[in-house]
Amino acid sequence: MTPDAFAASVAEAAARLSGVARTTPLQHSTRLSEATGAQVWLKREDLQVGRSYKLRGAYNLLAGLGDDERAAGAVCASAGNHGQGVAYACARLGIRGRVHVPSTTPRQKRERIAALGGSAVELVVGGDTYDEAAAAAAEHAARTGATVVPAFDDVRTIAGQGTVAVEVLDQLAHPPDVVVVPVGGGGLLAGVGTWLAARHPGVRVVGVEPAGAASMSAALVADAPVPLPELDTFVDGAAVRRVGDVSFPLVRDSRAELVTVDEGRVCTEMLDLYQVDGIIAEPAGALACAALADLDLAPGSTVVSLLSGGNNDVSRYAEVVERSLVHRGLKHYFLVEFPQEPGALRRFLDEVLGPDDDIVLFEYVKRDNRETGAALCGIELAEREGYEALWKRMEASPLRIQLVAPGTAAYRFLV
Repeated sequence: MTPDAFAASVAEAAARLSGVARTTPLQHSTRLSEATGAQVWLKREDLQVGRSYKLRGAYNLLAGLGDDERAAGAVCASAGNHGQGVAYACARLGIRGRVHVPSTTPRQKRERIAALGGSAVELVVGGDTYDEAAAAAAEHAARTGATVVPAFDDVRTIAGQGTVAVEVLDQLAHPPDVVVVPVGGGGLLAGVGTWLAARHPGVRVVGVEPAGAASMSAALVADAPVPLPELDTFVDGAAVRRVGDVSFPLVRDSRAELVTVDEGRVCTEMLDLYQVDGIIAEPAGALACAALADLDLAPGSTVVSLLSGGNNDVSRYAEVVERSLVHRGLKHYFLVEFPQEPGALRRFLDEVLGPDDDIVLFEYVKRDNRETGAALCGIELAEREGYEALWKRMEASPLRIQLVAPGTAAYRFLV
């Protein structure tokens, strides 16, 4: 499909979505503007139906089905947000639907799928990853003839996602300098990037992936979609092991830039959005905003960051805070070998810890022999700069102390 033909399909999708999808706000962010020196605008797709942009693609595909296809039903795999879009579209269009989600999908998203779909949609939970859910959905489609509604790997889905860019241009009344888009399977970036390349080629488009799930970056290196050997599923809305066969060439040909962001940085941005801006963002929703500080943005330039979703389960905030503290260098874990004698812990507190250092975790993990025992200590600092002094005191101590570094096998096992 040529860029002009794709742009025409986006216009058709926009017409289908009129009166169905909300025209979400484009809000100026004072915090991010001051932090970057640019004029940053947030496209609030967290306020869309289903609290995510995913409705756009799902409805566009389902609304275009013929009578026989509608009668056979629809099925999809989802990390949560796409399933909500499919559920809402099925209920609105009167199509029987089935949504497969992995067991890692937050409960809040599962409940919203059920609520939006009502009696029209069956929710099936199984597998540990999106790819396992996708395999189950494909098997159901092969057995029943139901139409598969891909989350990102269908040009009809991608065209629906591209309508976000159309709205941005209508709301700004002039092309932005930069558009920053979160990336999972590549549907949103393919839609936005291809439409902008066709209609406003001077706009810089940046796709942002989580560092632990950078499947589009891997595909660009290989010049083809390839599966990631390992996948961090924390940014569940963008944790896709392999990008789409349809979305990949569109992203490649759009010449969008790709960057990655550490999951801990995403958590810090989630907390800033909540505590400063009063915005509840899920990890994938905060992905684009989290990258802004590391982009080379011209002072005063107009930057649009897509806040793609707000379906965050409140029970996840403990992990969000933990990852943010570790990322900011305020929380560290150590294995400390204590002699089994009175006063050993007191000497550690008096001689090693600083006055503002706080032990937030202490548990024995192994008794080596009668004389010593190793304990896992989590220490929270008042400020990042305090770590160097803490480590010097640890090196000077007679105790054997080992840092448990993030990303290591020991960290994953112990913490």
